[in-house]
Amino acid sequence: MKASLLLIGLLSAGVALAQPAPKKEGIEGKGYQWNAQEGEKIEALHLKGDKKRGEEAYEVCGACHLPSGAGRPDGTFPQLAGQHTTVLIKQMADIRAGLRDNPTMYPFAVTLTDPQELADVSVYIQSLCIPTDHGKYEGPDAAMQVAKGKELYEKECKECHGVHGEGDKEKFYPVIAGQHYKYLLRQMTEIRDGKRRNANPDMVKIIKKYDDSQLVAISAFQSSLAMPGAMCKPKAGKK
Repeated sequence: MKASLLLIGLLSAGVALAQPAPKKEGIEGKGYQWNAQEGEKIEALHLKGDKKRGEEAYEVCGACHLPSGAGRPDGTFPQLAGQHTTVLIKQMADIRAGLRDNPTMYPFAVTLTDPQELADVSVYIQSLCIPTDHGKYEGPDAAMQVAKGKELYEKECKECHGVHGEGDKEKFYPVIAGQHYKYLLRQMTEIRDGKRRNANPDMVKIIKKYDDSQLVAISAFQSSLAMPGAMCKPKAGKK
């Protein structure tokens, strides 16, 4: 109920009226540390999340990411269901601290009151079943793009993100398998172009040499993979 009333208040007032996020120096700064062990992120990581409380806190997130955590196939909002808690906590903390620029999400992210609520909502999101449908590359050359992307992915991406795109919870590497194609493409492009200010410098070094067509192929392959975790039951009438 609290989150529902808060969402109504935010929407009626207009999230654009919320204070902008503070600007913290990111990859452009000499002293930038991708995963600095400090702040509310570290506090949240050491707390045990409560799924029931997290479900209530997630209500405000569901307006964009959907109650299921499926996000939007057009890539506007990523699929969150099944993502590692470490990744969720880091990204929310970075947005709240002004290290990752996301003016759409910031007004909602700051409604989480403290590190405990970060831990709660993250454990709830991770527990959600994986949607059976998501946005994939749909061009007539899909098979070729996926094959090309597989070759590129296995060359330099799988060392960190895993053979199956499962990521690494302990190292804060996200699950990318089964993420929406358009979201993956946008994020990789922004990382390459220096616009994702909280990006891992090691990834920036790898990805900056790829051109647009190569990023399309890698995204097509990643979105073709099945996200690891408990899949949602098919809807009635679907096999």
